[in-house]
Order: sequence, then structure tokens, then C-alpha cells
Amino acid sequence: MSNYIKELVALSQIDKRVDSFAPTVKKIEKRVEKERKKLDELDSGISTLKQQIEDNEAKMASYEEQIATTSEQLSSIKKKSAEVSTEKEIKALEMEEEIAREKIAFANDEIERLAKVIENKKAQLEEKDAGRAELLENLESVEREAKAELAGIEKQKAELYAEREKIVHDIDQKILAFYEKIRKWAGNTAIVPVRKQACYGCFLKISDKTYSDLIRGEEIINCPHCGRILYLEEEDSPTEG
Repeated sequence: MSNYIKELVALSQIDKRVDSFAPTVKKIEKRVEKERKKLDELDSGISTLKQQIEDNEAKMASYEEQIATTSEQLSSIKKKSAEVSTEKEIKALEMEEEIAREKIAFANDEIERLAKVIENKKAQLEEKDAGRAELLENLESVEREAKAELAGIEKQKAELYAEREKIVHDIDQKILAFYEKIRKWAGNTAIVPVRKQACYGCFLKISDKTYSDLIRGEEIINCPHCGRILYLEEEDSPTEG
């Protein structure tokens, strides 16, 4: 195997190793995101409960105001009762009083009902607040672990980048540009081995002439089918007789 092919193979292996971290990084990020989502959902539930408590308290205040207003109305009816004399006026005031008392009774019932609802919502809120502390602690723990794992990956990547830079510095720049051009569409299969006279990028058999040119190793050989750069692994290279 020629030196420039060895350099390309080494470069390709480094690129593969760098890219191989991506699924691990994504997995770590998803793990953190999952915990954050749990906390966000809980916070949303807490916010909803607080709003519901606030809304029900406002309704209670409205009913209490209604009771106060209606109570004043009843006082006014009693004063009027002492002043009226006809049966028609008395019946009208009695009906007005009955309606007012029904309003007060209804308002009191609603206040009692809303108080129970608020009490229930506050109990749920306490439960969620307690759960939030646990979720927050868990998120912080997961974030710490993720940070440590990602730092380890970044360290490995930095070492690989250093190796890559050395190869990039030493390699023929035209050959490097050719490799990078193919890598844009072929990814980490820009350079592939030939085994049993077949390209291990597209898995199609190459001609005897192409295979002979590859054995000579005088120039870069591309697969005639897919365009990837081909090379023979050391153990697959024919020995001279």
C-alpha cells in the first residue's frame, strides 16, 4: 500500500471515530432533555393549578360581594315592608325578598363548593411542589453526569483532531482535496477496501484491469461503479512471487 493511500486510510479512520461520537452525544442530550421535559410538564401543571386556585378565589370573592349586595337589598326590603300597605305591594316585596334569599343561599353553596375545590387544588399543588424538588435534583444529577461524559468525548475528539491535523499537514493537498470532495457525498465511506475483487462501498465487482492498477498502487484508483477511493488491505495485497 502506497504512503498516500495509508495516509488517506488513517485519515478516514479518524473521521469515522470522530463521527462515531455523534450517536452517543445525541443519546446523552436526549437523556437530559427527557428529564427537562418532565420538569417542564410538572411546572406547567403547577402553573395551571395556581391559575385555577386564583380563578376560584376570584369567583369566591365575587359571590361574597354578591352576598353583601343582596344582604343590603334585604335590609332595604324590610324597610319598605314597614311602609307599604296594599296586598299587591306586600306580595311584590315578599317575592323580591324570596329571590334575594335564594341568591344568597346559592352564593353560599357556591362559596362552600369553591372552598373545597381550592382546598383540593392546594393539596395537589403541595404534592407537585414536593415532586418538583425531586425532579429538579434528578435533573441536576443527570446534567452533571452528561457534562462529565460530554467532556470526556470532547477530550477524545480533541486528541483525534490533533492526529488528523498532523496527517492533513503532511499529506499532498491535492489528494486531500480529492478525498474531501468524495467525502461530501460518501461520508465515512469515501475510501473503502477491495475484498474478493469487490468494492466494499457499493459491493460491486471491479474489472481485472482496475484490480491490477490497484495492486500496482501507482495512483489513486476510484471504483468505476460508485466513485469511491479504493485500497487493498495489507493482508489482501498479493505477494510477489
